[in-house]
Amino acid sequence: MLASDVARAVPAAKAIASSLGLATDDAIVLQNSNKLTLRLLPGDVLARVAPETDHVARFEMELARRLTEVGCPVAALDPRVAPDVHERDGFAVTLWTHYASVAPGEVGDAEYAVALKKLHTGMCRLDVPAPHFTERVARARSLVADRDRTPALGDADRRLLGDTLAERCRAITGRGGPEQLLHGEPHPGNLLATRHGPLFIDLETVCRGPVEFDLAHAPDAVAAHYPGVDPGLLRDCRILVLAIIATWRWDRDDQLPDGHRLGAQWLDRIRAESARGRSASGPNGRC
Repeated sequence: MLASDVARAVPAAKAIASSLGLATDDAIVLQNSNKLTLRLLPGDVLARVAPETDHVARFEMELARRLTEVGCPVAALDPRVAPDVHERDGFAVTLWTHYASVAPGEVGDAEYAVALKKLHTGMCRLDVPAPHFTERVARARSLVADRDRTPALGDADRRLLGDTLAERCRAITGRGGPEQLLHGEPHPGNLLATRHGPLFIDLETVCRGPVEFDLAHAPDAVAAHYPGVDPGLLRDCRILVLAIIATWRWDRDDQLPDGHRLGAQWLDRIRAESARGRSASGPNGRC
């Protein structure tokens, strides 16, 4: 959110929580992206604040409730208030349990894999409408093709991203393997280490696709502990995910600090992975 929006969103969230009987003398900004995440003290509640026109909040809240009911490792809504999307001053606010981190470092690879597998198993039990991962690819391809939206993206890099998005998406869908409901972005930033074990957050990115698409967002070593992984499919998914997140960094409206530097790093990784793939192919270009 822009600074001007944050200045309005914080008091809106505090007022809503206070009206529900939660003390909100102070607000700590934990994350600011397309949504604002606040820790409200001393009531110790987590507030997620989005523009009122963003209709994902109710879906995310209901999905979290259902996943919690089937025992999935996801962050829960705050049990002290009724689950609802609260609207005020142009913002939609949902209230969640705040989990203090209990681990000094990152979640271990094996523990990460177990949590992700448990999440996937629970997600298989839900009949939830969600976009296919290819819709995310289509949005990225549209952005690459729009020079007005990506003015700083050079021609060679634009071709690389466009070709990678198209080719890897075809390679993945062409396999015709099993697909299911996914978290969509289960990277380390969306996994909390708590006394309840690892918990996933930010369910707004759910989509459908192969589990390898989710694993592509996790640290590389996690896949070694996840059962039944297709190595070739995982490699295609990793390169595709790199191309998608690199594309977002060249969007003129992207607000991630140092975004172009990150985008350039990910482009270099795509080139390296592509070169590695060519060197591993036979004379006819096939493994």
